[in-house]
Amino acid sequence: MTPFIPHPLNPAPVLVTGANGFLGRHLVADLHGRGHSVRALVRPGTAPPFPSEWGISYVEADLSRPAALVSVAEGCGAIIHAAALASVNPARNPALWAVNVEGTRAVLAEARRAGVGRLVYVGTANVFGFGTRENPGDETRPYAGARYGLDYMDSKRAATNLVLQAVADEQLPAVLVHPTFMLGPDDAKPTSGALLLEIYRGKVPGYPPGGKNYVHVRDVAHATVNALNLGRVGESYILGNENLSYREAFTLMAGLLNVAPPRWPLPAGLAQLYGELCSLQTRLTGRPARLNAAMTAVANDGHYFGVEKARRELGLRQTPIAEAITDAFAWFRAQQYI
Repeated sequence: MTPFIPHPLNPAPVLVTGANGFLGRHLVADLHGRGHSVRALVRPGTAPPFPSEWGISYVEADLSRPAALVSVAEGCGAIIHAAALASVNPARNPALWAVNVEGTRAVLAEARRAGVGRLVYVGTANVFGFGTRENPGDETRPYAGARYGLDYMDSKRAATNLVLQAVADEQLPAVLVHPTFMLGPDDAKPTSGALLLEIYRGKVPGYPPGGKNYVHVRDVAHATVNALNLGRVGESYILGNENLSYREAFTLMAGLLNVAPPRWPLPAGLAQLYGELCSLQTRLTGRPARLNAAMTAVANDGHYFGVEKARRELGLRQTPIAEAITDAFAWFRAQQYI
């Protein structure tokens, strides 16, 4: 089946799930800028997040209730499935499976029913094995996140498997994109941008020994929209940019925000002990502590990835992370988060 290609005489809309989320807002803006008609799937009761002159149509549905998704893709030429729960605290949370797995299963059923020309599934780079700075992980490495005991990672791996199975068994025309840690403007919740706010407010005293890959959210949105007519069906693409240790990342963020950087290195053993104590607090009180043992285990590791495949096949842009940080902070200031 050929990929979805927009045409003025064939204005079939693109359905975007999670359209009011951090990435979703940028996906809709990118699609609108290229002349696509967009149908935005948002949670029930959500105020329209886009300018009325864009002509976005809205449909409300809760991904944890698959029956509510029936017919949401009727008449659409393509789907970008970006909706997900990304909570990591508490580490175990049944709601993640309801949305990330069962919600994806329902979206796949809608893609089949509507006969879309392409489905782009938005996963996470964490469903692959990570590597070192010198030998970063890529799309060929098997899942390594099961060791952490995080339902977010496990549920996203399960959802990825559902999409791959639909491609193999039913020839569903799906392409999978997997962002790393996104930064940039319009992070209304906030999600990843919460780290910037904490560093600005001096609430991050130290840095763990690990690191991760960072990417501008607009670069992710652009490559994801490109995947509507680029990339190969059934293939996965990691969307990232710069691999930075936490020390490097926190120092860069603090410098751009004009505040003092976190000063103290946190030894892996001490960080893990603190995480275990937080998990114990959660079990005793029934309320999530600031973090948990799984989160500290992740922070102790280097989650580094290479993105050559996405650069080559999806035209992934590589905006400097310093620009992503500056854009995010300027937006937070304009929106009076600080």
